[in-house]
This record gives sequence, structure tokens and C-alpha cells, in this order.
Amino acid sequence: MKKMFMAVALAATMFVGCNETKKNDGNFAKYATVKIGTENTAYIDAISIYGKEVLNLYRFAAMEADNIYWKQVFGDKQALENLEDPQAREYALVNYGPWDRITGKSFVEGFSDMPSGMLFYPSDMTQEEWDAFDAPDKYSPYTLIRRDHEGKLCTVWYHDEYHDNISKMCDYLKAAADLTIVPSVREYLLAKIEGLKTDSYEQSAYKWLDTNDSKMDLVLGPNESSDDQLHGIKRSYGAYIILKNLSRTEQLRKFSEQMPEFQKSLPCKDEYKTFVPGTESTIYAGDALYYAGAANCGIKDIAISLPFDTKVQAEKGTRSILMQNVIASKFNGILVPTADLVISDKDREHVNDKAFFWNVAFREVAHGLGVKSTLDGRSVDEALDNLAAVVEEVKALSTGTFLASSVIAKFETNEIVTKEDSYATFLTALLRSARFGDEEVVGRANIICYNYLKEAGAYSRHQDGCYYINYDAFRDGVSSLVASVLELQGNGNYDAAKSFVEKYDVLGDDLKADTFNMMLEGIPVDVKFDFVW
Repeated sequence: MKKMFMAVALAATMFVGCNETKKNDGNFAKYATVKIGTENTAYIDAISIYGKEVLNLYRFAAMEADNIYWKQVFGDKQALENLEDPQAREYALVNYGPWDRITGKSFVEGFSDMPSGMLFYPSDMTQEEWDAFDAPDKYSPYTLIRRDHEGKLCTVWYHDEYHDNISKMCDYLKAAADLTIVPSVREYLLAKIEGLKTDSYEQSAYKWLDTNDSKMDLVLGPNESSDDQLHGIKRSYGAYIILKNLSRTEQLRKFSEQMPEFQKSLPCKDEYKTFVPGTESTIYAGDALYYAGAANCGIKDIAISLPFDTKVQAEKGTRSILMQNVIASKFNGILVPTADLVISDKDREHVNDKAFFWNVAFREVAHGLGVKSTLDGRSVDEALDNLAAVVEEVKALSTGTFLASSVIAKFETNEIVTKEDSYATFLTALLRSARFGDEEVVGRANIICYNYLKEAGAYSRHQDGCYYINYDAFRDGVSSLVASVLELQGNGNYDAAKSFVEKYDVLGDDLKADTFNMMLEGIPVDVKFDFVW
């Protein structure tokens, strides 16, 4: 293979001396420290000595995913580790670069703002070049776009670019496979090794969905595409290590069995819900032990739903994972003080941890529902390009709230959650998550939901700075939003999606005021982890 040359224009702005100073002292209070790890979970007692060794091997593999992620979004992190200012250094490591992931702005002198294409593309690539580039694998989530020795665009597969890190990662996974006593886990790890070496993950996705008999879980590889804000295609490496809460997982099992029925219940035209989810979808809750790479960068996930492969979703299903320890830390440390500050007295009583948990649970379920391809047979991701990720997140947020407020009463959960609980808690979460900003996918999605529901009359903000909820209008607004976003995905009309996003992705005066007031009250935007292992 010809030697490929990385674009140097971006690097020139990224690698600077170690004496540069931070530009914004306010950055460092945004993240509250939360301890997670093997020493902070009760479920570790159920793991055998061999299982604990497997967990250690998982962690070593996850560290290699972390190393790859640095190469995908920044380069040599030593340029940041050498910063003299300890706060700037710490914040750079939280954000995996010299940019605030909430604003996209550089907070270290001498560094440019966050590039929309990270290091997935040459920094000097034009839209015209991209449109004319006809390589068949340019749309693969697992290729980098580079320039060859003639300066022309070419593709390089992840497994070639990151060969050394992947080789180490696979060695750790092979050792874990040899050590585990759970046959399904061994098969999954061996399939994952093959996927990492070939950038073909379909078989490992099937095998992963078969590992329901394991007390622990490893999610590892290039999964999320939110870092690619240029085209929304390229996936970032990351990893999660989780221990299951077996009792709560059994409680959740009955929901996963209802995926086809949930799909039928969606408030949209029939042509926008023809996708039939696999009947083997599962959902479980557990304690997160470790995040790495994209998972650990900036805003931390409280739940995930995989795989993204629509063929696997249709034939087998999805797995949704709820990080209950992270959910609890965000609810108690962020949502509660947010509700105390901005939710009216009459509505605040409906903000509770049970509603937050179930809203999150159904949000993840929602990723496996709705539209997976356009009505004319195209990939939604390809049709909506750089808007696909934010539109999908709006779908999950709105559909999850629709389901949580409408179907949970039909199940015996021993946790009574009313529609008022669901809506009030959802609004509080929107206000909290809107602080992620309009440069970050989750933040944008929350801003869109906020503005859409405001237009629908779901709530009003009074002169006292508090929100008062109209629950009937909230119900109608959520239903309308679900229908609207599924129609956007199903039609695959990029211009219509762009108009929708531009109309509602606006950080208005209300949200700016709320953000400022929350900052004054010292309410953190999110959490960062202190891994106790």
C-alpha cells in the first residue's frame, strides 16, 4: 500500500509549546467528580476470581481503545500532558483535546477551535473534493480519508491505521476469552477480535447479543459517529465495562419483549413505522466500572443502545444498557438542584428518580424503533448526512418520553410513575442537558425538544424564572414531535431536516438565562470520573 500522508494544516494549529495558558477559568467547575469502579459497586462480590481477572483484561483492552481515540480526534496527547497549568491540563484530558466539548471553542492559547471533521478527514479537504471523490468505501464508518503521495484523496482502513493498538487490544481480548468460563462470552470475544482486525462487526454484534448469561459486559470498538460533525459517518473508538444488576435486569426483561408492540404504538403514519425490531432485544441495568475513549470524553452517557447495524437490529434486536450508578449521580447532583431552581412548586413534586430512570430506559429502547431506512430505500445516515445524529437523538428523546408516559402503567414495576412525573422530569432533564450547548449532539437535541415543546404550549416560563407545565399540551407536543422526526427520517429529505434543525436548534434568551443562573448556583453541567479500580 502506498504511503499515506496526513494533512499538516490542522496539526500545525494543534501542537504547541507547553507554556500556553488557559483562556477561561470557568471551565473547570463544569464537571463534578464521581468515583466509579470495582471498589464502588456491590455487584463485584458476585464475580469469581477468574471473572475479576477477565475484568482487568477488559480494562487493558479499553485503554488501547482510549489510545486510538486520541489519535482520531487530536493526535499526540503529550502536547496536552505537558501543559504547565494543572487545571488546563486536567480539563484538556477530560475533553480529549484543547477544546471545550460543550462550546467547541479552544480554552488553551495557541490552539484552534475544534475541527468539525476531527482527524477523520484532511483539514484542507473541500466540499467539492468530497463530492467528486468516488471511492466505494468513503462512506464506510471505519475508513479515514487521507491524501496519497500525489495529494489526492484516498481511504485508509482503521485496522491498518491503528494496527499496533488493535494488535495489543486483541491480545488482551484473546487472554480474556481463554480465561472466561462463559461460552457465549468466549464466542463474543473471539468474534470481536476478528471484527477489530477486519473492520467487519456484524458477527460480533450477533454474538454480543447472545451474552445474556454473563454478569459483566464489555462494549468496545468504533461505535459512535457524533465526533464526525462534518459528515456524521466516521465512528470513534470507545469502551464501557459494566456489572449487571441481576434483579433489576429481570424487571426490565418484560419491556424488551414488547419492542414490536412499542413500534406499533408510535403516534405516526404507518409508513413511518414499518421496521420490525428483532424479537431478541434486551435491556439491563448495572453499574459502570470504566469508560474509555469516546465514552469518556466530555459529557458522559448514562445509557447506551447497540448495535447500530440495522440488519442485526431487524434480525435479532438491540441491547440497551442503563448505567444506574451514573444515572443516580446525575439525578442527585444535577437534576435535583436544577428542579429546585427552575421548576415551579406545583410541578417540582413530580420530579423524581424513578421517572428519570424510566425516561432514560425508554429513550434507549427508542433507538431500536421507528425508521431505519428512508421510504425510497436509502440509509437514513447517508440521506441526512451531518444531521443524522442529532435527528436520531431527538427521535430517541421524544419517543422515549412518549413510551415512558404511556405504557409503563401497563407493567408491574412496583414503581409508580405517572405521566406528570415523566413530563416534569423530562423538562428538568432538558434544561439540564441544554447546557451541553449547541455544538454537541446531545445538547442540540435537547435544545430542539425544548423549543418544539415550548411552541406547542407544553410549558411557560414565568417572571419568577420558574417553569409551569401544561400536561395535556405536553402530551400532545411529545406525540407531535415523535411524528415529525420519524417523518424527517423516513422521507430522507436533507433540506427539510436542515430547516427543522435550524428552526428549533436555537439557544434562546430563556435557556441562556437558565444556564447563567445554574452557573451562579454552582450546579455542574456534567460529571467526570475518578476510576477506583
